[in-house]
Amino acid sequence: MAEMVYKVCPAAAWADAVRKRSYLGSPDDLRDGFIHLSTATQLPGTLQRHFSDAEGRALAGLVLVSIPVSGFGASLAWEPARDGSLFPHLYGPLDPELAAGVTALVVGSDGRHALPGDLR
Repeated sequence: MAEMVYKVCPAAAWADAVRKRSYLGSPDDLRDGFIHLSTATQLPGTLQRHFSDAEGRALAGLVLVSIPVSGFGASLAWEPARDGSLFPHLYGPLDPELAAGVTALVVGSDGRHALPGDLR
């Protein structure tokens, strides 16, 4: 499995989580009962599917939170998505102190999110 997983969320939501010392998840996460995470290879699809508008243009104001898998313990599960690929799901709140890095996602001139160099 991956050594690092990623959470995409609005910058304001992450700032709030840091203040509260806990990220409980997005509305979709709360509905589903776990925090949706992605691996590096899953990120482009996650961004296109869940963080772009109806015309496929990237949404602004997002951050990419990088979290080492080793910090989660048993609360992290790898579960199949509709296509059968395994996605990381966090059952419980995310402690912001686990984050190895937080990067603002820039919208490129092509209208898509520009991932940091090490994730391209």
